[in-house]
Amino acid sequence: MTLIKSISGIRGTIGGQVGENLTPIDAVKFASAYGVWIKQQRNKEHYKVVVGRDARISGKMIQNLVMNTLIGLGIDVVDVGLSTTPTVEVAVPMEHADGGIILTASHNPKQWNALKLLNQKGEFLDAVEGAKILEIAENDDMNFADVDSLGKIKKNKAYIDLHIIEVLDLDLVNVKAIEGERFKVVVDGVNSTGGIAIPLLLERLGVDVVKLYCDPTGHFPHNPEPLKEHLTDLSDEVKKHNADFGIVVDPDVDRLAFMDENGDMFGEEYTLVACADYVLSKTPGNTVSNMSSTRALRDVTEKHGGTYEASAVGEVNVVKLMKKNKVVIGGEGNGGIIYPDAHYGRDALVGVALFLSLLADKKVKVSELRKTYPSYFMGKKKIELTPDLDVDGILKTIEERYQNEQLTTIDGVKIDFSESWVHLRKSNTEPIIRIYTEAKSQDEANELGDRFIKEIGEIASS
Repeated sequence: MTLIKSISGIRGTIGGQVGENLTPIDAVKFASAYGVWIKQQRNKEHYKVVVGRDARISGKMIQNLVMNTLIGLGIDVVDVGLSTTPTVEVAVPMEHADGGIILTASHNPKQWNALKLLNQKGEFLDAVEGAKILEIAENDDMNFADVDSLGKIKKNKAYIDLHIIEVLDLDLVNVKAIEGERFKVVVDGVNSTGGIAIPLLLERLGVDVVKLYCDPTGHFPHNPEPLKEHLTDLSDEVKKHNADFGIVVDPDVDRLAFMDENGDMFGEEYTLVACADYVLSKTPGNTVSNMSSTRALRDVTEKHGGTYEASAVGEVNVVKLMKKNKVVIGGEGNGGIIYPDAHYGRDALVGVALFLSLLADKKVKVSELRKTYPSYFMGKKKIELTPDLDVDGILKTIEERYQNEQLTTIDGVKIDFSESWVHLRKSNTEPIIRIYTEAKSQDEANELGDRFIKEIGEIASS
């Protein structure tokens, strides 16, 4: 059980000790610091913040604490209720708000929750802004409003529908072609808000939807990270209903993975590859993903005459490099699609619409589409952090040992070998070291990960 303060927001487990977990007092403290920061950005009479949540069991409690804290600071709140991360991102500029808060711990299990913080553009705060909020929280530097200046709450439950309209209006979303294909799709909404948003979008596109775990109770029926080993029920349903493919999202709907018509994973890493392939075929340009993402995006980008570059891990880092390089599409290999024509945030709704447009354009089965892309296999392993583990020292030793290889050290250590790579870094969202590998076969990727786990153990014990 822990409380993590990072570039990805304030994240922790519900219950436990103040300052060590995400307790009500911690939620109030960090919401207060965020509200104070909002008021420091612009000197104006009225401030407004959009607040939404995924379907986690603790969501309603945390949302009420956060909203009433903002009211206490004299900030008006737009309560969008059960929502998705990209929907709140879209709502902030639509409301001309000063910021937004999404209450979600993304792919983490049900005992976790988090405050994800947005600026007035509906984009995640950068490291400098996040550090300022942590500083305000640590110093208790907060001045609350008097009784005549308290904020007000306005409920607005229309934003999922408004978000869907925005997606359908995108130039590259070929609504008529998708409707003409009469797809049948199984959706695993992991009993969170994806079970609301994704079926609504699909129905508007003329898709026959089979719902699996689409009741937003917050009782996740399986580990909510959309990985193959968690999705046996989805595989069974795709085959049972003779569906064209399956869709699974994480609890806050910013990660997206597909399953082919045979009940086999399309590959979470290939969500972005496929969407980029479609976008680049219509609007040539450059792409960006993070350092832990597949080389296949680079290959597809170069096939279309564009240039690929990798950023540090973290959505805000990806977005920063996307803007610098003026890319047409980017994102993260964990199924996160960032399409600037929509907004600068990972958005599973946009990803679904682009993927359907691609299928309607190519008129191929999902399994056939997957065979058209370079075949890489990724391994994802982790080491639990202990107080005596000197992570920075270990990574420095690894860097020195492999100094003759192609190294990148902007985010941990990434070593690019000719036929494979390994990326070692401290997680932003969990107390672990992540070890991502990629190679030409799954066995090679797994063996590379095991080799570095062993090497880290030897360094730690020496």
